[in-house]
Amino acid sequence: RSELPGLIENSTLSAGSRSGMAATAISQAQKTAAPAKQKYKVLIVLSCFQNSAKIETLFTPTVARAEVVVFKTGRTMSVQACRVEGDRATLMLRDGGEASFRAALIERVEPDEVPYAAPLAADAAAAAVPVERPFTGPSDAVLAARPFASLISAVARREGVPLRLVHAVIEVESNYQPRARSSKGARGLMQLMPATAKQYGVRNSYDPKANLEAGVRHLKDLLSRLELPTALAAYNAGEGTINRYGGLPPFPETQSYVSRILQKIGR
Repeated sequence: RSELPGLIENSTLSAGSRSGMAATAISQAQKTAAPAKQKYKVLIVLSCFQNSAKIETLFTPTVARAEVVVFKTGRTMSVQACRVEGDRATLMLRDGGEASFRAALIERVEPDEVPYAAPLAADAAAAAVPVERPFTGPSDAVLAARPFASLISAVARREGVPLRLVHAVIEVESNYQPRARSSKGARGLMQLMPATAKQYGVRNSYDPKANLEAGVRHLKDLLSRLELPTALAAYNAGEGTINRYGGLPPFPETQSYVSRILQKIGR
């Protein structure tokens, strides 16, 4: 809060003098803020209590707009903006990108009270220009030297799933640890959930060959029905979650999972 020359804060005003006092406050605030290096917004907050008003002049640096989306499940998510068109809702994410799903899943949208800096115009302009980035993923020789490389290559070739994609999923899921087990019960190289293992006839999820064959088949089945990013999200969060949200779910964990795999395969 800034002290303004000639403006007495917390003053009680008659109804007839409110507009005049507000205009004076704006004029004086603009003069006071003029020497500043940053651009400021002058916000005049009128809190009316019967026949009086409290005027407070607040100076705030320009910040980016943000909203908090409250889902019917109780989850919340801070986003740059939320757009609803018909029965679909699209979230513009703070770090770029979008997530789209059924609008019926949203309980309400509120302003985000936590400000964050708006991107500079130069940065925004640069981001709008496509930049061809060189592929920085592992070479074929590096992949061939990784654990279970021969088995992975054989299964990927037989099922018609890109070899680099299979390696990327295994690396993110278990980092090639055949005895890996998550807190949710996913097991083995490709982190099969018990229901998925049963679906593909796997009796021992810690057996690298059985786990790999089932995981690649499961990934292939998802890719036959879904686009690559959505298929990866379904592998991570379950196809039921994808169907419930009508697309990529707004979960940071799943979004990070998809992003990491796509980066590893140069997408």
